[in-house]
Amino acid sequence: MRTRTRVELVRAAAKAREGAVGGEIITGANVESASYGLTCCAERVALFRALTSGKRDFVAVAVVARAAGGPMPCGACRQLLAEYAPKAKVWVADRRALRAVREFSVRELLPAAFVGVPAD
Repeated sequence: MRTRTRVELVRAAAKAREGAVGGEIITGANVESASYGLTCCAERVALFRALTSGKRDFVAVAVVARAAGGPMPCGACRQLLAEYAPKAKVWVADRRALRAVREFSVRELLPAAFVGVPAD
């Protein structure tokens, strides 16, 4: 399987700035399936790796692939970022032009995210 997208959860925890995590980078790659609905984007793979390793308080997510202007996270990835990394910066870049990074907030990418169950 060819890796089409890579993502990095940069400085995995807020404490990384204090040296506790040391600016850890957690990577992910697409896991594709013949049944497209079962494909898992690189952003989610990296996020799930981080979460199952006990990481929280994400600072940034970088998504890099061969795509004009950089690959944008899909709706499912945006939703999970809104739930687990709402304050993270999202950086996207075309791997052919790595100096042309575009930056977004999670809120810009999903302004009306579903992040909780309403109280009765």
